[in-house]
Amino acid sequence: MEMSEDDINTEEYPTEIHDYLAAFEKSLGSVDEMLKTMMSVSRSELLQKLDPLEQAKLDLVSVYTLNSMFWVYLATQGINPKEHPVKQELERIRTYMNKVKEIADKKKASKLNKGAASRFVRNALWEPNTENEHSSKTPAKGKKRKTD
Repeated sequence: MEMSEDDINTEEYPTEIHDYLAAFEKSLGSVDEMLKTMMSVSRSELLQKLDPLEQAKLDLVSVYTLNSMFWVYLATQGINPKEHPVKQELERIRTYMNKVKEIADKKKASKLNKGAASRFVRNALWEPNTENEHSSKTPAKGKKRKTD
């Protein structure tokens, strides 16, 4: 699938888009390699190694990628993908991706130690009683008197 300068007749398309086409071809090669890598491992084997949140992320990325490639296919066929049901499907998938992201963010958020928080608040608000100030349990420092 590699294009070379010799294989391409530059009269077939405007020369201004050559760089875009080369970048597109490179991207397609990357997608092809990624798909080959993903397809080399069975889905059940891959899912066994992931926790449920990671499984959801993998499924969402896979279905989003598939629908995005269909979007590109529609565009290459002269069909406006913005007027096709694939647009709503991509929006629906994005909604679920945001929900999974929220769950992941909540999972990462620090947990509140209620005991430590209540001690912190209690000690921050504590004020000594005026009547207890003079009768402390530790003796006042000073000279001790001799008793005869």
